[in-house]
Amino acid sequence: MTASALGFDFGTTNSVLAAAQGDTTRSLTFTSSAGETQSMRTALSFMKQTRQNASVLNVEAGQAAIRMFIDNPGDCRFLQSIKTFAASAVFQGTLIFGKRHGFEDLMETFLARIAEYAGEDWARGYQRLVVGRPVHFAGGNPDETLALQRYQAALSRFDFPQVHYVYEPVAAAFFFAQNLKQDATVLVADFGGGTTDYSIIRFETHAGQLTATPVGHSGVGVAGDHFDFRIIDTIVAPLIGKGSKFRSFDKRLDVPSSYYANFGRWNQLSIFKTLKDFTELQKLVRVAEEPEKLEAFIDLVEQDEGYPLYQAVSATKMRLSQDTETEFYFAPLGESSRQTVRRSDFDSWIAPDLARIEAALDDVLVKTNTAPDTIDKVFLTGGTSFVPAVRTIFEQRFAADRIETGGELLSIAHGLALIGERDDIERWTAPLPAQAAA
Repeated sequence: MTASALGFDFGTTNSVLAAAQGDTTRSLTFTSSAGETQSMRTALSFMKQTRQNASVLNVEAGQAAIRMFIDNPGDCRFLQSIKTFAASAVFQGTLIFGKRHGFEDLMETFLARIAEYAGEDWARGYQRLVVGRPVHFAGGNPDETLALQRYQAALSRFDFPQVHYVYEPVAAAFFFAQNLKQDATVLVADFGGGTTDYSIIRFETHAGQLTATPVGHSGVGVAGDHFDFRIIDTIVAPLIGKGSKFRSFDKRLDVPSSYYANFGRWNQLSIFKTLKDFTELQKLVRVAEEPEKLEAFIDLVEQDEGYPLYQAVSATKMRLSQDTETEFYFAPLGESSRQTVRRSDFDSWIAPDLARIEAALDDVLVKTNTAPDTIDKVFLTGGTSFVPAVRTIFEQRFAADRIETGGELLSIAHGLALIGERDDIERWTAPLPAQAAA
């Protein structure tokens, strides 16, 4: 029996493809210069050919893209978290070696590249592509219709007879529901890199057929990436001059905090070196009250230490999910970076983010008139679900024996693929705005 449906979890941080065959699923395996994996970092690198036609670009995706960027920081254009641009009307495209690429071009390029990595597993004649979408797209003023228009434009360039969209938490819920032993009302909380999405679904079995009634959805553009930035902003930024002063004639002024906004994404540090702000930062060293801190900042940028720094930050966050305290240390910043980080402190740093995550949970419960004690199962998925302060939000509202986790990276893609095999797929798909469908 040939698989007919392909699930595509296009994530902010990681992306996964899964194929369904009846009631079973499997992840597609990607083989690139960075090795073999079943998930891909949502990233692209572009670099000019050196021996062939200079107008032809080498393009890599995922971990191979990161490797290309690290190996060729001055010659490579790197993009990550592409999904965060989808709903932004401000983002009209980016120039890559003189050629403009819109969001739909980037999404198409990413999927085409990982399809090549999947090899024969991609070219199996899938009839349906089922794509996950967040309940609320990331961004300050996200335009859902624009995002889906862009998705449609990108995916229509592939030869799939059908393309369907499913809310990401609905897909995760469907994956989880395969193991339900009885009818249940399920709350799924999907924590991605850029968004947190909730979905409440009533699952029932009639004559051996699983049916589902969507109860409600909610979401917010806050997730794990924000937690990483809190560690950077609290521990690292002060070591490299945030909050310090410089002198301008007879005045003492703050080093501009805008310089440190470049830590929102690790690759922005390499972009920062090409900006006017970096030149101004270099000039400030001469008049800074703590010049050694700004020099450390400059060294981080010039030595392209963004990726190793974020690896150290992510590792610290992960250890705090197991231990009540851990040590943060980043060798390029020397011994001054060696600090004890307590989980209680980390919880206080992310408190504003936790408040927004909890408010979105309140929203879905209130607008669906659902009392916590009527939820039979709570399924937490996504890497951020391991953060104890996040889990506490749910333990305070729901009995601990109702909370389950699993398939943190794969559940959405596999749920999408399973939905793609359904005869009643239209019942599971998210509505497509008329403008996007046109």
